[in-house]
Amino acid sequence: MLSKSNISLLQSLQHKKFRREHGLFLVEGYKSVSEFINSAYQVETVYHTQAVAPKMLKLSQKTNCLEISSAIIEKISALKTPPDVIAVIKIPQWPFLNATTLNKKFAIVLDGIQDPGNMGTIIRTADWFGIENIICSEDCVEVYNPKVVQATMGSLSRMNVHYVDLPLVLSATKLPVYGALLDGENIYSTNFGTEGLIVMGNEGNGLSDEVKRLVTKAITIPRAGNAESLNVAIATAIFCSEINRNKLK
Repeated sequence: MLSKSNISLLQSLQHKKFRREHGLFLVEGYKSVSEFINSAYQVETVYHTQAVAPKMLKLSQKTNCLEISSAIIEKISALKTPPDVIAVIKIPQWPFLNATTLNKKFAIVLDGIQDPGNMGTIIRTADWFGIENIICSEDCVEVYNPKVVQATMGSLSRMNVHYVDLPLVLSATKLPVYGALLDGENIYSTNFGTEGLIVMGNEGNGLSDEVKRLVTKAITIPRAGNAESLNVAIATAIFCSEINRNKLK
């Protein structure tokens, strides 16, 4: 049985302020929780209802599991239809970015992404294409936001997400900086090589002027129809697909 103070703590993790204060976030649903248990993330406690007690035996024996009522799960959950499993995960402290971390690889760089759904989809897409590092400007939506975590469908468990002073990092790198811009080279004729940073901009405003100045190669997804713009998560998927296609040539 959870105390009122424990329930209040878990409820508070729906808010960024308290996630930062406690260094914890929530993951909901058996599949996503199992992904985190089998990852480098530190799982503090897994709460579950009696209905899924037999399934919990399949999880790591090192995992601290606690059975609680459906009514309490409902109080903790951020979802309209609460799951039977919710885990409390420790927010990791990622090491400082350096050349060794990024060399001979591609990383996705996000400049001012605000929509949780877009952020979650980008993380899931990066995981699909084997990209391990996502570098975010400090004004991006927080990846431990419940809506982002849910949208990643467990892929966040395999991702290294860094929040940085973006202009500072881009100005210091020796890697190619590919920027998604309207007036760049056609993505389908671009040779991306074997490493680089793929910079995607804010949903409404694109890349900030400061970041735009640090792009070493502007890349465009050519438009064939009449849509005014392309969703940033979809655009990121096209970039990832093209980079993967280039590597397989």
